[in-house]
Parts: sequence; structure tokens; C-alpha cells
Amino acid sequence: MSKAVKIYDTTLRDGTQGEGISFSVTDKLRIAERLDAFGVDYIEGGFPGSNPRDITFFQEAQKLRLRHARLAAFGSTRRAGAKSSEDPQLKTLLDSGMPVMTIVGKTWLLHVTEILRTTPEENLAMIEDSVRYLVTQGREVIYDAEHFFDGFKSDKDYALRTLAAALRGGATNLTLCDTNGGTMVNGFESIVRTVVSEFGADRVGVHCHNDSGLGVALSLAGVTAGASLVQGTVNGYGERTGNANLISILPSLFLKMGASAHCAANLGQLRELSLFFDELANLRPDTKAPYVGASAFAHKGGLHANAAQKVKSSYEHVDPATVGNRTRVLVSDMAGRSSVVLKARELGFELDEKSPAIKTLIDELKELEFRGYEFEAADASLQLLIARALGQHAQFFTVDGYRVIIERHGGELWAEATVKIKVGDRSYHTVAESTGPISALDRALRLALEKDFPELQEMELRDYKVRILESNQGANSRTRVLIESGDKQSVWGTVGVSENIVDASWEALRAAVDYKLTKTRR
Repeated sequence: MSKAVKIYDTTLRDGTQGEGISFSVTDKLRIAERLDAFGVDYIEGGFPGSNPRDITFFQEAQKLRLRHARLAAFGSTRRAGAKSSEDPQLKTLLDSGMPVMTIVGKTWLLHVTEILRTTPEENLAMIEDSVRYLVTQGREVIYDAEHFFDGFKSDKDYALRTLAAALRGGATNLTLCDTNGGTMVNGFESIVRTVVSEFGADRVGVHCHNDSGLGVALSLAGVTAGASLVQGTVNGYGERTGNANLISILPSLFLKMGASAHCAANLGQLRELSLFFDELANLRPDTKAPYVGASAFAHKGGLHANAAQKVKSSYEHVDPATVGNRTRVLVSDMAGRSSVVLKARELGFELDEKSPAIKTLIDELKELEFRGYEFEAADASLQLLIARALGQHAQFFTVDGYRVIIERHGGELWAEATVKIKVGDRSYHTVAESTGPISALDRALRLALEKDFPELQEMELRDYKVRILESNQGANSRTRVLIESGDKQSVWGTVGVSENIVDASWEALRAAVDYKLTKTRR
């Protein structure tokens, strides 16, 4: 296995071909700077000239002052029968001003004869001429061998000849692309070993897709076989089912396989990097993502939580801190004393496992979960519950009652909410309107409290989820509502359960406000 590996990020090109992925020019520039700060070696920016956004990006990218990464422009070999010096696409690549040119060429005879409609010899000339021309213009050239594994299985000798042509032209790396994502691990590794044996490990890279769910495994197998460059995207963004996920590849390379790379020193920033990309892409983070997901080091079973408390490695394959993550304990009706104590400590409480309060708290938790409450995504509600059980909860306000009226006036639907509360010896009766009942309740509650608690002005409701717990009860089914709220410092979840969806929502809203006040006035 090659110990030193170069990391090539193609999120800005291949990643943006994924469904629902779109970055503005400003986003792309921020991403380039962030990837450089993280320490990747190459950042592929896209196709110069393919659209106004990429044209503008490459213009602006020339002003970036990157500390380590080299920016790459992507294109293909010259057209059949044309001169490289006169090929418009190669000219566009050079006009991008990027120091690295990554060009894709055909290695599968099926594509040569049926897609390009040219001869095998002309295809070899297209590869060699294009690479040589870009190299003579002072550019580093990486050659992407498209459909290499399909081409190798179809005609091994010709596939290898295409690589030799790129090497004669002066390519610094021959990246083997599993373009269709259908190659299995054993066959992939065997083919990469053949190429490494033929051309040398320092000249071979791999580019994998996830169509068979093996993008990460194939990339790691490629490094095991000797490849010294790995292409991938952050969070596995990409066309169809996505590209090989660098966020999973990197810790496996460094923590499991002993490989090294420039970015290895920054592995502790990995979770933050993953969240940064999801935020710019406007995607909810995958809680089950390996290494960086919120659930990656979460323990729910009492035996697991107890064992992890004593010896972390007993149920955690790596130290979560090495990838910027942390251990979490989930409290549920499976919880024992150890789980509750660990979770309480995580939330800032010191509990004795032998305390009678623990048994009372566990019994209450199990009863609430039996009724439909779920605290895995509602840490704020759980923290309030623990504080009340220990007599440490401050009551900032009391609710005398609330009411919601929904009316339709012509084509418009409106909700009006009335809230009656007390803060100390002062009573408040407020009314608010909105398009929906929950929004109206939220506004009325804030209106009542913001005079005494102005910090509520910076709090906002960010997400709202409803789950019907007993659908066989029809309209009378019990409903669970999870609300995600946040301010400038943090995000927190609260839960409510009732046969009435508005009442369940009110419970979660009230808890969210209660938690905010507890947090700021503790």
C-alpha cells in the first residue's frame, strides 16, 4: 500500500451534478478556500466555459490566495481529426488560468467506436496530443481514464495503451475511473494492482462512484493496491447515487490504514467540514453518516452506554474527537441507571447512580416513552425533565390558558391565537395572527414574554415535525411533535405528545421557550 496519498476533491464539478446540489459563485469560492484550509491537494472547479457560473468562478478563482491546494479545470481530449493547438475546448481550459488541467479520455473501445465514432489509433493520438499540448503550455495534467474498468475487462491491452499514451504526453497522474460504479472490490483491486505494476504507484489514482454502494470501499481498495491519489466529493455528493465520499475515506485512510496526506493533521475538523458543505447545499446533515453523523457515536442500550463509560473503545471503533465528533448517550425506555447518569452528565447534571432520584427519573422516562414521547432528538425537553426531577428547575412563567381559532376569509386562511400567562404577579393576555395555528401560538407566546425576557427575540423556530403514533385510531390518534429551535449560539429540540396536534405543538413550543430562558438565566 502507498503510504503517502494525494487528495483530489471534485465536489465543485462532479458533486454539483448530483440531484438537488447547486452552489452559487460565492459558495464555490468559499468552498475552495475551505478545502484549501483543510489541506486537500487538488480542488477541481468545473468545466470552464460550460456556463456563466463556472466562467465567473474561474475568473474570480484566479484572485484566491490558496496556501496549499492547486486548482484544476476539467475538460476532455481534443476532437477527432483536429489539432490540439486549434481545439476550442483546450483553449478554454488554458484561458481559465488554472495551474492544473484534468482531461478525460476514452479507454473503452465501445465508446471509442460507438460514441466518438473514431478509430482506436486516432483515440490514442487524441489522448497523447492533448496532454502534451497542455504540458507544453506549462500546466500540470491529470488524465482521467473514463470507464477504465469496463474498458480493461473488455480489452485489457487497449485500456493500458490509452494510459501509456497519456504518460507519453506528460501526464503526472493516471486516474482510473469506475464511471458506471459497477465494479466489485476484488476485481477493482486486482486491476489497480496491474496498472500500478505497469506504470508505478506514484502515477496512479482512483475515481469511484457509489452505484453499488461501494464507492468508499473501492477507493480504499485502490490505495491498498498502490494508488497514490484518491478523487472524491465531500459527503458523497454526485450524479445518480453519488461519488466516493471523502468524509468517510479520509479517516479510514489515516486512522485504519496508516496512510498519510497533507490534510491528515486537520482530521479533527472533519465533522465541521461536512456540516459546512451541507449548510451551503441547503441539505439536512445525515445523522447516520459514518464518523461525522450525530448518531455515529450515540449509545442507546444500557449495556452499551455502561461499557462505553468504562472503556470507550469497547463500543467505539475510533475516538470521536479525532474526527471532530463526540459520544452521545440516548435515553429511552431501554435506559438503565448508567445511561441516565451519563446523559445527565452530558447535559450538565451530576448524579449519583445510587440516588433514589435516579429510579424515579427512569420510571418517569419509561412511562413517557410508553405514551409516545421520544427524547433522542429532544435533548432540551429531557434536560428540563431532569432539572424538575432534581428540584433544580426555575419556573419563569405559568400558563393560565390558550386558544386557537382558524378562519377562512375568501381565498385566505388565517389563524388567531390567544395566550394567557403570568410572569411573577403580572398577568398578560396577548393575541397574534399568522397563516398557521402553530406560528400564531409562537407569536402570541413571544409577545407575552418578550417584555420580561428580551432574549427571546433572538430565538427562532427552525424545524417542525409531526408523527402520528396510532394511525388505527383515525382522527383521534396520538400525535408527537418535534420542534427544533435555535439562536445565534446553539440549536435545541423539544417534544410534545397529545391526541390534539395543536396541544402537542403547544407543549413543544412552551418547552423550547422554557429551555431558552433556562439556558440564558441559569
